[in-house]
Amino acid sequence: MPYKEREISKMYYTMGEVSAMFDVNQSLIRFYEKEFDVLQPKKNKKGNRYFTPEDIENFKIIFHLIRDKGYTLNGAKEHLKNNMGDTKDNQRVIDSLENLKKFLLEVRDQL
Repeated sequence: MPYKEREISKMYYTMGEVSAMFDVNQSLIRFYEKEFDVLQPKKNKKGNRYFTPEDIENFKIIFHLIRDKGYTLNGAKEHLKNNMGDTKDNQRVIDSLENLKKFLLEVRDQL
């Protein structure tokens, strides 16, 4: 069995890294942080925000609900309040399917 490289993950991501991941302005991330209680990035003494992988996952869920599904802010808040467990499971399935698609496209390109 060939050696499988482990995905390197960080413990904390800066505001700039998160905005680059989602291709959004930093002001949108700060706004969502104020609006949604599930986003709680750590702040250092300077006030710089550091996002954990859990924060990134929550932001991904919020971003998907608002941008892709067209929820309003209040609608997304209600959905998260009532269906947080189901929403996280659905997001994990979506992420794994996107990874599978990326892998299959790489295999197709190598053929």
